Amino acid sequence: MAPTAASAAAGEEQQAVGLAARDSSGHLSPFAISRRSTGDDDVAIKILHEIAGVVTEVGKNVTRFKAGDRVGVGCMVNSCRSCESCNNGLENHCPEVVFTYNSVDKDGAVTYGGYSSMVVVHERFVVMFPEVMPLDAGASLLCAGITVYTPMKYHGLNTPGKHVGVLGLGGLGHVAVKFARAFGMKVTVISTSPGKKREALERLGADAFVVSSSAEEMEAARSTMDGVINTVSANTPMAPYLALLKPNGKMILVGLPENPLEVPPFSLVHGNRTLAGSNIGGMADTQEMIELAAKHGVTADIEVIGADYVNTAMERLAKGEVRYRFVIDVGNTLHAAAAAE
Repeated sequence: MAPTAASAAAGEEQQAVGLAARDSSGHLSPFAISRRSTGDDDVAIKILHEIAGVVTEVGKNVTRFKAGDRVGVGCMVNSCRSCESCNNGLENHCPEVVFTYNSVDKDGAVTYGGYSSMVVVHERFVVMFPEVMPLDAGASLLCAGITVYTPMKYHGLNTPGKHVGVLGLGGLGHVAVKFARAFGMKVTVISTSPGKKREALERLGADAFVVSSSAEEMEAARSTMDGVINTVSANTPMAPYLALLKPNGKMILVGLPENPLEVPPFSLVHGNRTLAGSNIGGMADTQEMIELAAKHGVTADIEVIGADYVNTAMERLAKGEVRYRFVIDVGNTLHAAAAAE
């Protein structure tokens, strides 16, 4: 239900409807969730898409938001807010970071994520949506968008005219291509799937496409890229992709393979190349990202689904049958799905 001033004043928990997996099968079903009352520094949000929606109530100390604002919440809902990382706007590196899902917040409550009718979050971790940014196609940017934006910003891969490779064309990769174009860079998609070439070049606007299984195409692209954003989660040898980098080039990992990486030392030493990782981004960078995305028309490619379709969507996701992100229409379908159970 939507929170009210009375419930906050009384310090009562606020009841919400959510979706949860209750056993190892992973099957999602309606679940009653208790959210904390809206504290002095909190923002209460009616979720319309996960997680983007409309502010319904703010605490007395909140200055950045008001009821009716269009907002979103990304991968974090809290941190210590006092360590060096937090003071530098890098809350994602705080040793006490509280993630949006399956974490324990400072009040001892479990965070249940965004498959929910509402959420209460400290104002520091709420992102204001620009008016031109749609909530559904913008919600995924708070995860996928910041995941690729941050390494591009901090590793100098946001400079017009530079050449960046995007390894993997999926939920992360397609957004990386869009940001690279927004930065004015030359962008090459590197993929194992020749069938994605037309998608990359004609619809997403990449400048070039390299089939990684083609020795000829990989050789032609050798030492041509200033950087590579590696979005691939499958285990794959790094050396062939590091060879695509110019001297002093950088490969940034945002995908998470299950097994240790295969990285021959010579592939880094030769050419003075760098292999680095990146993990989402801080809140100031997230706000900056969503504003730049709005300015340049960058959104995630999405398929909007009802809450009653989530388990089918999970099956399709495991098979790679989505281009490129599922987004749940929480506002219009969650309560109906719960009532049908």
